[in-house]
Amino acid sequence: MVAEELADDFEQLINLIAGSADIKSVLDGMTAFAAASMTSATGVNIECAVTLRRHKRAATIGGSSDRAVVLDRIEQALGDGPCVDALEGGVPVLLGDVSSDPRWPEYRTALTAAGISSALGIPMSTDDSWGAVLNFFSPVPGAFTGEVVAGAALFAEMASKALRLAIKIAAAEQRGHDLKAAMENRSVIDLACGVIMAQNRCSKDEAFEFLTRASNDRNQKLYVIAQSIVDRAAGPPQKAPGFDA
Repeated sequence: MVAEELADDFEQLINLIAGSADIKSVLDGMTAFAAASMTSATGVNIECAVTLRRHKRAATIGGSSDRAVVLDRIEQALGDGPCVDALEGGVPVLLGDVSSDPRWPEYRTALTAAGISSALGIPMSTDDSWGAVLNFFSPVPGAFTGEVVAGAALFAEMASKALRLAIKIAAAEQRGHDLKAAMENRSVIDLACGVIMAQNRCSKDEAFEFLTRASNDRNQKLYVIAQSIVDRAAGPPQKAPGFDA
């Protein structure tokens, strides 16, 4: 039964990726799904946030609620708490009761003020270039039992695979956008060279050298110079016949 539930959870995560427009949307949906799963497991209202770390810089990217996002950001700002320790150590870190646990005093004060009595940081398995952690919050102490922590770790493992897939898709799409932009820029530059060749009866190499020199002299990108030449050559837009104001 557990295997079937895990397979269903993973399928829902993959469907989440397919229906999301960007990484933040994926993470918002993922934390909402994680919070709902943990709420079902504990019987109390659990909230969740997710932190991504890249190039040694961590940032809260998404959450199941505004409060979860704020609490996670406070922890990142303090640089101290179960989520931070889980991200650094790569193992789950539990704050079972804010009233009795002596660790992270400043962060415990912030949790208490927000009505949170326990928290749990679950790292997600990633690669060397980035890291991630799920941060769960409970309004009651002792909600995260050993069984619940084990279940959260299994969920995090599935979520890690889904997140890696989402990041690969986003990276591929970005490369596609970059290639398209490069091709469009190249087309404008070629058009500008054509205009210069026609106006000055010069070769394409000489036209390109003119563009490069103008770009350096004006401290503007080559594409910007080329676009201005093409726009001037095209002249002002013409009104369609019969539609004079």
